[in-house]
Amino acid sequence: MKLLKGKKVYLASDNHLGAPDPQSSAPRERIFLDWLNHIQKDVGVLFLLGDLFDFWVEYKTVVPKGFVRVLGKLAELSDQGVEIHFFAGNHDLWVQDYFQKELRFIVHHTAQEFTINQKQFFVAHGDGLGPNDIGYKRMKKVFTNKFFQWLFRWIHPDIGMRLGQYFSVKNKIISGDEDIVFLGEDKEWLVQYCKKKQAEKKRDFYIFGHRHLPIDITIEEQARYLNLGDWITHFTYADFDGTKLELKKWQA
Repeated sequence: MKLLKGKKVYLASDNHLGAPDPQSSAPRERIFLDWLNHIQKDVGVLFLLGDLFDFWVEYKTVVPKGFVRVLGKLAELSDQGVEIHFFAGNHDLWVQDYFQKELRFIVHHTAQEFTINQKQFFVAHGDGLGPNDIGYKRMKKVFTNKFFQWLFRWIHPDIGMRLGQYFSVKNKIISGDEDIVFLGEDKEWLVQYCKKKQAEKKRDFYIFGHRHLPIDITIEEQARYLNLGDWITHFTYADFDGTKLELKKWQA
């Protein structure tokens, strides 16, 4: 991937639109739209690292109600030639083909590697990586099971969406809301994961979401781990101009 002159890569994660309810998330949606409008002038590639929605499920002919302003803006960026990579997070695991067909997103369900202007990027939402968290990893296997998803779609959408939204907001095992305090570099499981991956193969940047904390830690020499924070309390993102990667806070 080669950035055109004057273009940047932008990365954002964890908007959780719809949480705890549509009325409460509407102001955050407007803030995110302001940011999308701001970056439109120089965005070449946009990475959305998961949990754009607090709950998302696609039936065969039905998609969730709401979020039309954000989806419309992303469609506009896509139509203008912006390459948009969407990583399914633990709240929007059940993304199917709607984003590819309607918005031309490139959707990822696993960690991916990119070479951008000769820099090596390792990118993922971040859930289920690293040591420990065995309970969640088992739960994720259930949620990503095709048979389980097929069964859920037999529930009427009005009931299924309400049920999913309830558990998404209330169940901290699913949401990860109990895990938003910095544990210290030695105890951060994504730091441990990055160090293990770096020992296997040299990379320049490891970028994740999920933790809801803006984090920038040196892993080895020039290798860095960045967590993008969120668009709930921190309103943080990262940009890469072809040479320098920075973690920033959006202030309209």
